[in-house]
Amino acid sequence: MQYVSTRAASSAAASSSQQFSDILLGGLAADGGLFLPTAYPQVTGAELDAWRQLSYADLAFEILKKFATDIPEADLRALTAKTYTKEVYKNVRQGEKATQITPLRVLEEGENGARLVLQALSNGPTLAFKDMAMQLLGNLFEYALAKQNAELNIFGATSGDTGSAAEYAMRGKKGIRVFMLSPHKKMSAFQTAQMFSLQDPNIYNIAIEGVFDDAQDMVKAVSNDLEFKAKYKIGTVNSINWARVVAQVVYYFRGYLLATTSNDQKVSFTVPSGNFGNICAGHIARMMGLPIDKLVAATNENDVLDEFFRTGVYRVRKPAETYHTSSPSMDISKASNFERFVYELVGRDGDRTRALFQKVETHGGFDLSGKPGSDGDEFKLVAQYGFKSGKSTHQDRVDTIRDVADDYGIVIDTHTADGIKVAKEYMEPGVTMIVLETALAAKFNETILEALGEDAERPEGFESIEDLPQKFVVMKPDVAAMKAYIAANTGL
Repeated sequence: MQYVSTRAASSAAASSSQQFSDILLGGLAADGGLFLPTAYPQVTGAELDAWRQLSYADLAFEILKKFATDIPEADLRALTAKTYTKEVYKNVRQGEKATQITPLRVLEEGENGARLVLQALSNGPTLAFKDMAMQLLGNLFEYALAKQNAELNIFGATSGDTGSAAEYAMRGKKGIRVFMLSPHKKMSAFQTAQMFSLQDPNIYNIAIEGVFDDAQDMVKAVSNDLEFKAKYKIGTVNSINWARVVAQVVYYFRGYLLATTSNDQKVSFTVPSGNFGNICAGHIARMMGLPIDKLVAATNENDVLDEFFRTGVYRVRKPAETYHTSSPSMDISKASNFERFVYELVGRDGDRTRALFQKVETHGGFDLSGKPGSDGDEFKLVAQYGFKSGKSTHQDRVDTIRDVADDYGIVIDTHTADGIKVAKEYMEPGVTMIVLETALAAKFNETILEALGEDAERPEGFESIEDLPQKFVVMKPDVAAMKAYIAANTGL
């Protein structure tokens, strides 16, 4: 399996392709683009039938071996077996089966055959869906670094859950340091404590005076300085990292196989979406042949993705225009992974993709609506990829949290509430709609208390996490100062 940058010149794409292990430890390609396979591996009906009986670890192996063809299969099987265990994914709630890792819960079953289903993705150590990929990424990194006798300095940005998932996955890993940026005072108290309370010497938390997009821009700026990146061995765990995205593909297959009994059945997925990484994994699963009907992106008040899927206009917001909401992990106005989909939309034309995303930097966006003066008319092709979208506000999520508790007897987090609110707008007869859970409600207790008048239940070990000592530094969004900070703390 070969990989190419979304910005590779058409004449150079074939000669510049790389294998999985070549791109594993990095993030952006040298030209500033994102990596994608030169062609998606296809899944047969016979494979889907066989995969219905597999454990999550074995399913992950079967899917990942199609993408990581340069890793010996025995090693890859050992890595997935080490990662996906009931000991790692132990935060199982009443009615869930630990052996399934990502169990389904049917919320509604209509007379017309429409079903609303919740897929639990938050049983991991940081109580968020990011654990599903990040735990594997930690083991893959450690495996690759041991083979090379090398070190890695992970430099990433988080709006809430990526950071803690990365830090918990990488803490104690030999040869790895983590420098994680987050927007200062813009995460929930639980999310902040989960990251900043870690005292491990290889974990560095940096609170940026700004919004998530400021932090994400700094990650890209450092990654684009190829000399600095090479000298200080910079890698990333944000969803710009291909390995992380492909690890998320697995739970789409798992959800489909648990929700259906035959391969002629289709399901739809609704995905709370800010940076487009999670739903991009669903797009990849669909391109591989998984029978997905619709992929519904649910946004909060920061609705840049909803605007594109309604109008064809991709218009990023400035930091001052980015709302601080009660679903803070989606407070993103520049969706990094969106470039992977646009690359498909424009016919895998790297030159065109590069031009469009350079326009994002110079003009704040682009327009594919086909209207006079627009940048193209590819928006008409969006329907063939199954994408839809919707928006949820603070009052919507408060009402949804309350309704779900009353109707189904479960307490959901704010981002999952955005997903359920939007999912109900796209329910269809005879189609199962799976909403991907984002996190456990305990991570956003402030809004749970507002909606329900009582605190969210906390898993064992997280009872007083906000009271633990915290270790972090506060910095301005200054790339030069950030490089100096990294250099001073790597020992290189």
